[in-house]
Amino acid sequence: MIVIILTLLGVTVGALTAKRRKGKPLDMAQYAAGYGILFALMGLIITIAVEKSL
Repeated sequence: MIVIILTLLGVTVGALTAKRRKGKPLDMAQYAAGYGILFALMGLIITIAVEKSL
């Protein structure tokens, strides 16, 4: 669940970042993908850490 939420948050942040920098739609898609992958990996690490601590 944490991974999904952080992935969606990353996609949103990435798209808004590209839009703020006056990027074209393909720029927004690329930023959204990059941020989505980054945030998903962070969510995976957080999920593993939580599961190990329980």
